[in-house]
Amino acid sequence: MKLSTSLSYAGDPRQAADDVVALERAGLDTVWVAEAYGFDSPTLMGYLAAVTERVEIGSAIVNVFSRTPALLAQTAAGLDNVSGGRAILGIGASGPQVVEGWHGMPYTRPLTRTTEVIDVVRAGLRRERLEYAGRTITLPLPPDQGTGLGKPLKLLTHPQRSSVPIYVASLGARSVEATARLAEGWLPFLFSPEGSDAVWGDALRAGLAERDASLPPLEVVAGGMVAVGDDVKDQLDLARPTAALYIGGMGARGKNFYNDLACAYGFEAEARQIQDLYLDGKKQEAEAAVPLALLEQTNLVGPESYVRERIAAYAEAGVTNLQVLPLDPDPASLVSRLRDWV
Repeated sequence: MKLSTSLSYAGDPRQAADDVVALERAGLDTVWVAEAYGFDSPTLMGYLAAVTERVEIGSAIVNVFSRTPALLAQTAAGLDNVSGGRAILGIGASGPQVVEGWHGMPYTRPLTRTTEVIDVVRAGLRRERLEYAGRTITLPLPPDQGTGLGKPLKLLTHPQRSSVPIYVASLGARSVEATARLAEGWLPFLFSPEGSDAVWGDALRAGLAERDASLPPLEVVAGGMVAVGDDVKDQLDLARPTAALYIGGMGARGKNFYNDLACAYGFEAEARQIQDLYLDGKKQEAEAAVPLALLEQTNLVGPESYVRERIAAYAEAGVTNLQVLPLDPDPASLVSRLRDWV
């Protein structure tokens, strides 16, 4: 099992990136760079490529609406070059609040858009002339939608690799099935080893049954906060703001994928309460309403024996890359211990 961490879009990203150097020495395999509507991830990924030597550097995520597929291919190729072949392109549909509110792009056919972006990005990295007739992407642009002067082009430069791994952030059954069928990796969120098979098992199995034999085994990246000790359970409270934000505030009523996920895990009443409180501006009350059982299922906090059991549970659930947020005065030391345990 690989070991990874994610850089938050909050705080000082450069300082967080500098901290990755020590984590790399401690045994970290992968670092994920978030974007949302904070700093863009490719800039920080390029900085990470310069200050690290070994870790994989992935976007988690860039959305498929705000950049053209050709630009995503260029970005993947550029990052792979400056990192010496260590780039991972993590993509996702994001949600209508970000896509329409921040980027001003219509949030239409997100699954179709994601699968078509994968097609075009892979063709671009193979240096094929980009000609594509999809439902959300048409290359070149048809004459009746522009000047009529567009022509098929191919990437000018030669990529470090002709295929950069593409990981997809997905939650819904159809999206997860497509991820298992098409992508090198899957980036779920609020992953519960106990609840994952009931929520996603059928979709994963259906997608894997149709997976192209030329693709490697599907990588699954999931985890949570890690704190090790006999008296650390209160650290779970640190996960409440993020859980409340996603379950309560990432979307509108009836259009919140993370709220749907909490319901699927069996926390329907709690999910509704969290959302009502959060959307009414009562964020602290929403945080307090996040059930402890959900926090325990989606994090690794407790004595060493318990954390080891949680790692085994993630592995049993199919996780191949344990994504951790180390809660320790010496994060590198904790990562070194986790390296031995995984």
